[in-house]
Amino acid sequence: MYIGLMSGTSIDAIDVILADFVGNEIHIHAVYSHPWPQDLRDTLLTLSQETKDQSILHDIAILDVKVGKLFAKSVLNMLEKNSISKTKIHAIGSPGQTLYHHPDGNPSYTWQLGDPNVIAQMTNITTIADFRRRDVAAGGQGAPLAPAFHDAYMRSSEENRGVLNIGGIGNLTVLSADKKLPVIGFDTGPGNALLDAFAYQQQHLRIDKDGAWAASGQVHADLLKDMLEDEYFARPAPKSTGRDYFNLEWLSYHILGLSLPPEDIQATLCQLTIDSIANSVTLHNIQRLLVCGGGVHNSLLMQGLADKLPDCKVESTEAIGINPDLVEAICFAWLAKQRLNKQPSNLSSVTGAEQPVVLGGVYL
Repeated sequence: MYIGLMSGTSIDAIDVILADFVGNEIHIHAVYSHPWPQDLRDTLLTLSQETKDQSILHDIAILDVKVGKLFAKSVLNMLEKNSISKTKIHAIGSPGQTLYHHPDGNPSYTWQLGDPNVIAQMTNITTIADFRRRDVAAGGQGAPLAPAFHDAYMRSSEENRGVLNIGGIGNLTVLSADKKLPVIGFDTGPGNALLDAFAYQQQHLRIDKDGAWAASGQVHADLLKDMLEDEYFARPAPKSTGRDYFNLEWLSYHILGLSLPPEDIQATLCQLTIDSIANSVTLHNIQRLLVCGGGVHNSLLMQGLADKLPDCKVESTEAIGINPDLVEAICFAWLAKQRLNKQPSNLSSVTGAEQPVVLGGVYL
């Protein structure tokens, strides 16, 4: 059995799953969600919106250990809660907590926190981590990594499918019914990141639950048009992004000189997520869009996507029997399995890497 961890760019909780992979079937044995301490979450959110030149290395080094300890505690709590022996676990797959992601820099890099040495030491379980940097070293974006998992377990020969994760950042996987065609995957742009950041800045809301605050405002067409003209949206795949790009500083640039009610800005940010995703989906002949991640619970987002994509069936991954809140945690359990089996698990067609490579470092 394998343990998969996931704490995405929304930093809302640490999801822990225990899974087995038998043929084409996924068997989930246990699920656990561990909350982030508010002070640690706030620090990470603040740092991830700063430029690389603003950060203090000492503070980041301390955070690396703290995040590692919290990941380990999450694993141990899940095992204790479910009375599962460590001896049954082959490995933990830890994605780390992304702080900075600059795959197009010179040199290119991506940086995740959550020291895997700490996780392995505290749990006494083999830990697989640092999945992204080998892909970046091979000339890839280092993200998204989930498309290989989507290809293995969600592809259908009967329809063209898209798998959309709406976390802090939105990412889309395109799975053609024709298995001869390569998998396409990329970050569409902001998912919940701008919505959450602005809701907290203006209303001290951790999330805009169900899009209620956004629904109280009106979309500002000119602001929306201006934001959609950001060069990232027009850039062809492979591409990836993060909070260190789509953040409150980015928003401040676009609203400079405008006098708009905050709820109108929030409504426009929600429409930005909808339109940027829908624009990406319409570039491909997707017949069914399977949605996972926190955004699947935002009815305003989901209805907006359905309205913008009338020729595409938009629904949760629950429709194919996979809990939308667990897809990425399951993915990292699978990536850990791939690493132990010495199997490449990046897709060059997705990340742009020069070749398929085995991802992740092993910490015994």
